[in-house]
Amino acid sequence: MLDSTRFRVPPGSEVNLSAYDPDSSDGFAGGKNEGEEALPDLNRRLAELQSRLWAESKQRLLVVLQAMDTGGKDGTIRHVFKGANPQGVEVRSFGPPTQMEMAHDYLWRIHPHVPRNGAITIFNRSHYEDVLVVRVRELAPEDRWRRRYQHINDFERLLTDEGTAIVKLFLHISPEEQRARLQARLDDPTKRWKFREGDLEDRKLWAQFQTAYEEALTRTSTDKAPWYVIPANRKWYRNLAVSSILIETLERMDPKFPEPGMDLDGLVVV
Repeated sequence: MLDSTRFRVPPGSEVNLSAYDPDSSDGFAGGKNEGEEALPDLNRRLAELQSRLWAESKQRLLVVLQAMDTGGKDGTIRHVFKGANPQGVEVRSFGPPTQMEMAHDYLWRIHPHVPRNGAITIFNRSHYEDVLVVRVRELAPEDRWRRRYQHINDFERLLTDEGTAIVKLFLHISPEEQRARLQARLDDPTKRWKFREGDLEDRKLWAQFQTAYEEALTRTSTDKAPWYVIPANRKWYRNLAVSSILIETLERMDPKFPEPGMDLDGLVVV
């Protein structure tokens, strides 16, 4: 496992993404082959802890995944949660808000999807879009989206106070890696369905999105709901890093299988 503290954004620190190497594989002595060989053991450990969490049904874990386009959110979910019980793991994606959602405050559509007791919920994009896309695309006045950092901190404090652990992961890739991944989508007929014209428009706004991410990471990494910046150019290292963080989080939560409601000693099924 990797030490999760190397990725954690300390509360109160100012984030400069240029200081984070998206190609990094620090903390792991091997290369890609060794990294891929190490992942199944982490999968099994994560699945074991997730089973305990589900059986205990007292605690909850919210995983927030954010990244630039092609950053690897889907791949992370697919590889990291391999072997987990799908009954206790939910994935929720948040696209552009519907007319009904826009008729309410911006967190209205988020709250119903936070995890229930025993569950792990993964937000594939999240409430942070309202200080990222909304900011870069100028979909709301600056005085409005700037207030949202505090709203988000208050919302997440509510969740943690009520028993939800929160892990927020920014998958950090380089513009060169994004270009290669976008081109790979175009070149592979089985992946062209993932490509959308807006990907190229967002790519032109790379610098603006980086600035938006830097402020979001700076303003909303807290002790109870920390951000982690994950080097994500190397997919195998990304998977090891995310797995390690989630395992460490669940180990701190220390879920336990509940005791049976009756004395089962000597009971024989016939």
